Amino acid sequence: MATHEELGECLADFRDRCNADPQLRRLLLDWDRDILVQATDADSSYVLTVRDGTVYLDHRGGEVGRPDVTVSAEIALLVELFSGRITPTEPYLNGTLKVLGTEEDVMRLDFISLMIWGE
Repeated sequence: MATHEELGECLADFRDRCNADPQLRRLLLDWDRDILVQATDADSSYVLTVRDGTVYLDHRGGEVGRPDVTVSAEIALLVELFSGRITPTEPYLNGTLKVLGTEEDVMRLDFISLMIWGE
């Protein structure tokens, strides 16, 4: 089973890849969002915060305010997803991955993952 620490490492890598890509940072300039990443089978949650084109990662135990987007799944799936080993399409379609937010926010998050890891 994946651990809270593994999820944190994958999200830190995701953050670093976002922040290292000048084109992606330009695309994020007008998209300030709080993205809650929450494991459904473990006490593990993180928040990816996007402000002025920069992505920040914060571990938050317990309650989190009102995120703009919530990504939830079993922790192993989240690790696979945020490490780029799988794409979100199949788990989203079969219901093992839930992404709650506006359609634009969900599409933007999907586009970010495509820019980082490709198809």
